[in-house]
Amino acid sequence: MKLVVVSAGLSVPSSTRLLADRLAGAVTRQTSAEVQVVEVRDLAVEIAHNFTNGFPGRKLAAALDAVADADGLIVVTPVFSASYSGLFKSFFDVLDPDALAGKPVLIAATGGSARHSLVLEHALRPLFSYLRAVAVPTGVYAASEDWGAEGLPERVERAAGELAALMTGLSTARPAAPAKDGFEVVPFAEQLAALRPAG
Repeated sequence: MKLVVVSAGLSVPSSTRLLADRLAGAVTRQTSAEVQVVEVRDLAVEIAHNFTNGFPGRKLAAALDAVADADGLIVVTPVFSASYSGLFKSFFDVLDPDALAGKPVLIAATGGSARHSLVLEHALRPLFSYLRAVAVPTGVYAASEDWGAEGLPERVERAAGELAALMTGLSTARPAAPAKDGFEVVPFAEQLAALRPAG
């Protein structure tokens, strides 16, 4: 399986990349996956050219293909003006509109204050819903004070477990729930797997 990590951190080193690496490590501890990291910062010029001429450069095309071919995604953005960064959004603006249909995605963000944590629900989740991706229930936000504090490692592990389960389909191997009032109860993960296009 292939796990692609899209990191939109701008600095080196970057707390955004640090969170992305922690999430990827947690996923690969729970399921076997080849990890590829896309640093959006390195693609900024090619993204701008794609907007003006309609064609991706070599590196951008390879990154877009990697995202489209992935079995699962981890996407992490820094917070700017209470939302995802413009560069992060621009990367997904040049992606084929159907590339993420049915694809499991773990959404995450970093910021200087816990006050921006709702960015996961008011910005990131709607974006990936629009792209018809399947965002895992647990999003991960890391404020400056979260590093080394209680809570963040647990959220990382929980979100990673949800992504790993969707990528591998392990949850569909569980026994089916008993029928209620004559209706079959289909596990949620199985319903999601049925929505994902074949191939």
